[in-house]
Amino acid sequence: MAATDSSDQVLSESVEAAGSSTPAKKTAKKTAKKTARKTAKKTTKKTAKKTAKKTVRKTAKKTAKKTVRKSAASKQEAPEEATPGVSEELDEDTPIDHGEHDEHDDVDIEPDHADLSDEEDLTDEEGDGAQTEELGEDGEEDDSGSSVWDEDESATLRQARKDAELTASADSVRAYLKQIGKVALLNAEQEVSLAKRIEAGLFAQHRMDEMTEAVAHGDKDAKLSPSTKRDLRAIARDGRKAKNHLLEANLRLVVSLAKRYTGRGMAFLDLIQEGNLGLIRAVEKFDYTKGYKFSTYATWWIRQAITRAMADQARTIRIPVHMVEVINKLGRIQRELLQDLGREPTPQELAKEMDITEEKVLEIQQYAREPISLDQTIGDEGDSQLGDFIEDSEAVIAVDAVSFTLLQDQLQDVLTTLSEREAGVVRLRFGLTDGMPRTLDEIGQVYGVTRERIRQIESKTMSKLRHPSRSQVLRDYLD
Repeated sequence: MAATDSSDQVLSESVEAAGSSTPAKKTAKKTAKKTARKTAKKTTKKTAKKTAKKTVRKTAKKTAKKTVRKSAASKQEAPEEATPGVSEELDEDTPIDHGEHDEHDDVDIEPDHADLSDEEDLTDEEGDGAQTEELGEDGEEDDSGSSVWDEDESATLRQARKDAELTASADSVRAYLKQIGKVALLNAEQEVSLAKRIEAGLFAQHRMDEMTEAVAHGDKDAKLSPSTKRDLRAIARDGRKAKNHLLEANLRLVVSLAKRYTGRGMAFLDLIQEGNLGLIRAVEKFDYTKGYKFSTYATWWIRQAITRAMADQARTIRIPVHMVEVINKLGRIQRELLQDLGREPTPQELAKEMDITEEKVLEIQQYAREPISLDQTIGDEGDSQLGDFIEDSEAVIAVDAVSFTLLQDQLQDVLTTLSEREAGVVRLRFGLTDGMPRTLDEIGQVYGVTRERIRQIESKTMSKLRHPSRSQVLRDYLD
């Protein structure tokens, strides 16, 4: 509207100043139109640029605010994430106890939001003035090579981006070790206390399941009172919490044992996951009344879980677990004899040490061989593959193919020197046409003669073919 009013005003003033002459009127009218268009165009450009810059600024502020909130929320919730291999054991009603860490996180979050709000208000108040200064006299922006987004990007948003990049590039193993290191180790008294709470929780859960099953079968007297049920649930919940605590305090034991099995076909994190499953089993089976430390007892369950997983998953061709144990035993004895003898032990020496036959040792060594890929690169430059050096026994050699073609041509030339019946009998008898030799009876049925007559024709024809005039050209193919 402002652009239209100004153009009308300029147009009327130009018409009045032009006087009564027609050429002057036309010139004034054209000048007024051009001036009005330029003014309207500049005004529209300024309005559009102001609106665009405001929109970009608001979007940047909203993004920065959301990023800060997400970062604060992730810092607050990070200690409560379940550890690998133990997630299925965590109870929804029983959060992991990490001490006073959450309270400190809550205190640190509030000032960030307050600073962001103050910065947002200050930027809004100064927005219009900054936009006016950045626009030139003709309404064009300064082309200094930087975009509006780069100019208005706040320090908070840039810091959030840096944090995201660092988090994405962080080593997953190191992050896991840092997470499990937050839980303190337990002494013997604490292990016994947790084991007792776990036992009480299991008994309470068993009691509730037993009563529920009895009520389902019609035993009304087995129904628990609300107070009893509430107490049993609290005990069961406390037992699950104690179980999680005992698990988390011994996750470092799993890592130390998993390190011994690296480089055997499974990733380190996969070994840790399988070891965590063994740790869960150890927590469920631990008997504190025996007087042993939990770590001593859990080591066997962790090692068993890792070795079983390696036997099932580490090899391309699965080998039964008992045979994997025999292969490992053979490898251990072979290394011991290598150190003692200073050379590779013979199959006889291995058989004597393992108290088995030499044939059995060779069989075990065959099982222990690992397949390799034909696509595996070899050489210093890595430009060749193993499959390039493996002979294909079924491939047709060019020389043999050409020789066979020439033999067929020479054989056909020799058969043309015979009569039609003689050549036909030879072709059917030896399968020269379709590769299927016929019997004398089958050939006799084709020509309508007896078996004996076909035999006579064959004998006569073979005598002709043995003549040097015919056989000489074919003898060169016998070598």
